[in-house]
Amino acid sequence: MKFPGEAGLERLRRTYPKGTKVRLLAMDDIQAPPAGTKGEVRGVDDAGSILVSWENGSSLSLIPGVDAFEIKEE
Repeated sequence: MKFPGEAGLERLRRTYPKGTKVRLLAMDDIQAPPAGTKGEVRGVDDAGSILVSWENGSSLSLIPGVDAFEIKEE
């Protein structure tokens, strides 16, 4: 995984602020929530991972450019 620079981190934090609703489309991880699971962004860490609280209780982070997800429109 390539780590984003300061500008990339700022862009991610503006795009996915705390409270943003997301829906998982695909994640290649044995512990991944099922596709379609909804979650709420808790923040973006310094490595550029999007921290998510998933509706099924998982807290597995999203990796932009690796995992497939979308912002859930209310």
